[in-house]
Amino acid sequence: MEEKDFNIFKRFWIYQSERFPIFSYGLMVFTFAFSAMSYSKILRGDFNFSLLTLLIGAMTSFGYFFLLRLFDEFKDAEDDAKYRPYRAVPRGLVSFRELKWLIFIIITLQCILNFVFIPKMIWIWALVIIYMFVMAKEFFVRDWLRKHPVAYLVSHMMIMPVIDFYTTGLDWNNNSTTMPNGLIIFLIVTFLNGVVIEIGRKIRAQEAEEAGVETYSYLWGEKGSTMVWLSVLFTTFIFANIACFYAGFGRMTFIFLVFFLIFCAIPALQFLKNRKQKFASKIETMAGIWTLGMYLSLGGIPMIWHFIGG
Repeated sequence: MEEKDFNIFKRFWIYQSERFPIFSYGLMVFTFAFSAMSYSKILRGDFNFSLLTLLIGAMTSFGYFFLLRLFDEFKDAEDDAKYRPYRAVPRGLVSFRELKWLIFIIITLQCILNFVFIPKMIWIWALVIIYMFVMAKEFFVRDWLRKHPVAYLVSHMMIMPVIDFYTTGLDWNNNSTTMPNGLIIFLIVTFLNGVVIEIGRKIRAQEAEEAGVETYSYLWGEKGSTMVWLSVLFTTFIFANIACFYAGFGRMTFIFLVFFLIFCAIPALQFLKNRKQKFASKIETMAGIWTLGMYLSLGGIPMIWHFIGG
């Protein structure tokens, strides 16, 4: 029996395992939402935590990131069919019609959950959805963006602080207050983290480049793309320390971030010295570790520490 003959549940299970593993992404997105909500609460000095609000916000955030993957299937359809026929949609595992129904179901569930349980968040939820639809249409300037990779990167990575506007809003907006001082810095860190991940996953050794895949190492060279990644990593470190200042964190957080920066930069420095794919792959891994560690450092861990009486 061929894949396309499997029932829809089995086919979507295979799809998620290849394109959006729900368990690993679910844990990451929960951490993302918890840390963002926590940072806003720390800024306001309000440590009253609603588990229901967090769960609805985390499920909504998970839906946002899943939608990003689904929209990419449509956006990249032509290139995937030409250069990556092994992927789920080109090989016939799932159809575009089925993906449209999945998009509809996710958006409907998000709307119902927010409207019923956290109605004050509905306008921010809608704002994120609108941005995502416009982004899926390449801001109606697809050809121009494809010719300007930096503009493409910036416009698409703006979705990260837009989503974080929602997750931090689970605190300040849901409690009918204004954005606390310092939150803009946190949103800048979110944007930079997105850039760290995006560039990091598209740095490859020359031997690993694929036809039709426009990586940053292809655009800027192995050295150039790695230096840009290191520069963004360091810039994120600077803004993270500013965010720590607003939150009133002490010297130990700064010391941790210094060592964390050095640790995450090691594969990139190795790749500059030895242009092997094994080091390029570690850059992508470190990009994920950096982002997860950054969110936990700014929001998640301090909030947990408060709960256990630290």
